[in-house]
Amino acid sequence: MKTGTADLPLHHGHVPSWLAGRMARLGRVVVEALVLEYGRDEVLRRLANPFWFQALGCVMGMDWHSSGITTSVLGALKRGLAPVEWELGLHVCGGRGRHSRRTPAELLALGERVSVDAPALVRASRLVAKVDSAAVQDGFALYLHGFVVTDDGRWTVVQQGMNPDRRQARRYHWLWERAGSFVDAPHTAIEGIPQGSIVNFTDRQAAAARAATVALANRPSEAVVVEVERAARLVLPDHHDVREKDVDLRRLSAALTVAAERGPADFPELLLTPGVGARTLFALSLVAEVVYGAPSRFSDPARFSFAHGGKDGHPFPVPLTIYDETLRVLRRAVNQAKLGQDEKLAALHRLDDQCRTLEAAAAGHPQLAPALSFPAIVNDQRRRAPAWNGRTCFETIARQPRQLRLPFAT
Repeated sequence: MKTGTADLPLHHGHVPSWLAGRMARLGRVVVEALVLEYGRDEVLRRLANPFWFQALGCVMGMDWHSSGITTSVLGALKRGLAPVEWELGLHVCGGRGRHSRRTPAELLALGERVSVDAPALVRASRLVAKVDSAAVQDGFALYLHGFVVTDDGRWTVVQQGMNPDRRQARRYHWLWERAGSFVDAPHTAIEGIPQGSIVNFTDRQAAAARAATVALANRPSEAVVVEVERAARLVLPDHHDVREKDVDLRRLSAALTVAAERGPADFPELLLTPGVGARTLFALSLVAEVVYGAPSRFSDPARFSFAHGGKDGHPFPVPLTIYDETLRVLRRAVNQAKLGQDEKLAALHRLDDQCRTLEAAAAGHPQLAPALSFPAIVNDQRRRAPAWNGRTCFETIARQPRQLRLPFAT
C-alpha cells in the first residue's frame, strides 16, 4: 500500500563529487546499523515513511526541502550498498530516467541468484508505476522509480513525478505489507500540496467506480472523479533557507545541550575515539535519531540539516571535517557490532535516549531549557564553518585573470 507522499519544490543542479561519496558511505553505515538493530524489514518501513526519508536526505547534507533529495538519496543508497548488498540481503533497483526502465531486468537478475519470485516482483514494480501514473491522475508525470527489495521478496517503492508548470515534484511511497490488490487504497502516503479534484481510482470510495469501469470498458462512460486520498503528507515550502518555523527548536536545543554538557560524562565509549568533540557529538545525536527515532520524531525533517548542513549553504555549509568524523565513528561502531562488540553502537542509542530525556524534562520545566536563539545557532555554525572545512556546491575553481588582447599586433 502507498504509505505517503511528499510535495517538494523543483530544484535543478547536481551533487558535487565531494558530497556524493560521503552520502554513499553515510547511507551504507546507517542502513547497516538499522539491519543490526532491527532487521531488514525495518529499513523498508523507514524508507516508506516520507518524513523519515526526508530526514535521511537532510542528515546526508542535501538541500533540506528540494526534489533532488529523492534522486540523491536513492542513488547514494544504490552506490553505497552495492559492495554489501549480498551480505545484507538488501538490493536497490531502478533509479531515474533510463535507470527506472531497467528495474524489471534487475529484478529478474536478482531472481537468478536468490530464491525470490522475480516475475511477481516485476509485476509489482509495473503495477506501482501504473497506479501512480494512470490510476492516480494528479498532474505529475513519473520520472523516477526506485525499488528496494530483500532476499525474501519484501519490498518498498519510492517514485517521483514532476509538474514543470507548477515547478513541483511529488514523491510516492509504497510498502509491500500494505500493497494488497494495488488498486484499493494502496499508498502508505502521497506527499503534495492539494491541487483540487483529481482522478484517483485507488481510493476506497472508488471501488464501485473500478468495477463499473471494467464493466463499461467497451462503452462510453463518464469519468469518475474523487478526492485524492489523504494519507501521510509532507508538504515542504518554496523558501530555500531554513527558518525557525521549519524546526522544532526544543528538540534541536536538547541535542545541542547533550553534546555540549552531558557528552563527556555519559559517552566515554564515543569520546575515546580521537577527534570526537562536542560538535561531532551533536551530529552523531541527529544521526542516532535517524537510526533509533520513532516515526513521530520526524515531523520536522529540516532539523536534521543541522547535523551536516546543506550543499547549498542552508542552514550552513557542509562541514566536511565533522562529516568525516561522524562517518568514522559510525563505521567503527558498526564494524565492532558485527563482531559482537556493540559498546559503541549502544552508546549511540544512549545518546538518542539522553536527548529525549532532556526534551521531556524541559517540557515540564521550561527553566531547564537553554535560551537558544535560532538565528544565533545558524550564525554560530556559519561562523565556524571555515574551521571545519565548510563547503557548498557553488564553489568553483578560481579563474585565472583574463589577459587583454589587442585587435592589432604592432
